[in-house]
Amino acid sequence: MSATIIDGKAFAAKVREQVATHVARLKDEHGITPGLAVVLVGEDPASEVYVRNKGKQTLEVGMNSFEHKLPADTSEADLLALIDQLNADPAVHGILVQLPLPGHLNSDLVINAIDPAKDVDGFHISNVGLLGTGQKCMVPCTPLGCLMMLREQHGKLSGLNAVVVGRSNIVGKPMAQLLLGDSCTVTIAHSRTKDLAEVCRRADILVAAVGRPEMIPGDWVKPGATVIDVGINRIPAPEKGEGKHRLVGDVEFASAAEVAGAITPVPGGVGPMTIACLLANTVTACCRANGLPEPEGLTA
Repeated sequence: MSATIIDGKAFAAKVREQVATHVARLKDEHGITPGLAVVLVGEDPASEVYVRNKGKQTLEVGMNSFEHKLPADTSEADLLALIDQLNADPAVHGILVQLPLPGHLNSDLVINAIDPAKDVDGFHISNVGLLGTGQKCMVPCTPLGCLMMLREQHGKLSGLNAVVVGRSNIVGKPMAQLLLGDSCTVTIAHSRTKDLAEVCRRADILVAAVGRPEMIPGDWVKPGATVIDVGINRIPAPEKGEGKHRLVGDVEFASAAEVAGAITPVPGGVGPMTIACLLANTVTACCRANGLPEPEGLTA
């Protein structure tokens, strides 16, 4: 058996197209332009690239982009004052503080200072609690993207056995909550799970989000299962030259693709969906703030 490759780039392009359509409608019918504010503290190279991509894609779908780049020694008081300012700004519908923050800043304090209704990353403790109790909230972008791809692949997920390998607050836990919300039977596994291989083999849906390169081989995958690989790991690639690296997921792609029914590649799978879902969340937040119907197909 050879798995269907789930093309995250193409799926993300479709999501961005839907977002652009909703943005145009908000402008034409209501005179509202959704706005996303991104705050970057310090000069982490990876974060700078990510923030630049977010700003570019925000503008491409017709939204307003507000970028705030602060020096690495910015005080907590100054950062919190900026967040207060953005919370009060009616032109800003989504606020994202790029992580990681410099060590002298308390990430939890900063994230929880964001208005939960503008917390388009879905990290605020109020949104975490609302998601856990099945209520309307802002959903973390990466799990939301995974859910969208699973719904596209399966239609209804009700009754399927889902195993999430990884228990992080950013992916593992919210992913499990979303799958429960779609009536899957959900197991959260991790590196200390007894007989992890056997647990994985029971999964109709296997989500790998543990952050260990190629930890899950093909013989851990149930024949015909859908595999969503969230991992992005850099490993040495001497075949490319000295000091070169390549990206791999948490799943051993070649062997898993021989067994699975469908699988996301790394790169080009889950990754592109994260920014697309950030844009979707911003449109959703804008609609909620203005008492307008939420965009269909872009929410959990």
